[in-house]
Amino acid sequence: MTTSFDPRQGLVVIRARLWGPLDSAFVRIALDTGATRTLINESIVRVLGYPVEEMSERVQITTGSGIESTPLIVLSRIAALGLERRNLSVICHSLPATASVDGLLGLDFLRKRSLSINFRSGRISLK
Repeated sequence: MTTSFDPRQGLVVIRARLWGPLDSAFVRIALDTGATRTLINESIVRVLGYPVEEMSERVQITTGSGIESTPLIVLSRIAALGLERRNLSVICHSLPATASVDGLLGLDFLRKRSLSINFRSGRISLK
């Protein structure tokens, strides 16, 4: 499937849909080929109905301010770029209030696929 994005923006931002135990949500998510795992903002995770405080599995991530331990949750479903994945383990982390996105779409979502990004036309293709 081919999806459009604004090549003039600093980030490659796409639309994704997330499902949880209580709700689903459409989110703006940045494509991040430098991230090994997908990251979803904690506020979105809570809206979807995941009990963040009860999540016992944690991972360490490196941020601009240092190394932090964050919860790992298993999303019921995530759909982006024409691909749907079920039971994807993602990082739950609070993004700064100035962040223009609700998360980062990492390599864990993209693996075993062919990704093409055309900055001239503003088109992304994931096969």
